[in-house]
Amino acid sequence: MDVALALETRISLLAAGGIFLWALLLGVWKYVQMARSPEHVAHPYVDIAHRAALLYSFASMLLAVFAELSAWASWVNVVAVLAVLVFFVGAIVSYMVHGWLRDTTNQFASPVRGLHAFMIALIVAEIGGFVVLFSGFVAAQFVTA
Repeated sequence: MDVALALETRISLLAAGGIFLWALLLGVWKYVQMARSPEHVAHPYVDIAHRAALLYSFASMLLAVFAELSAWASWVNVVAVLAVLVFFVGAIVSYMVHGWLRDTTNQFASPVRGLHAFMIALIVAEIGGFVVLFSGFVAAQFVTA
């Protein structure tokens, strides 16, 4: 079966699969920490990284659907998809770093320089990117249908 998917859709699906595999591997790390811990729990940021990766993998699938059904030009959808995906990956990496270093259980308690700027950029990119894709879907499926 040969299905021609848009570039933005293929990027989203590739990210979904990669992030899901990453989540499964993070689950192994989480299990190892739980098995070795006297309290039988993983570091909070290892747990957060695992759960975030699972959720972001499925969110990436959602991006793929809205990108594929968008009325906007492919380049607009690609930029929107990548804006969201870059911050999904950045968030997971930051959680992994805190889990690896075991330096905090709350990154906002003593924020590192640039954390709040990163969070503002994340908010703008994730919401903005999705609004672009969602509005493209609405335009294609309801406005011009």
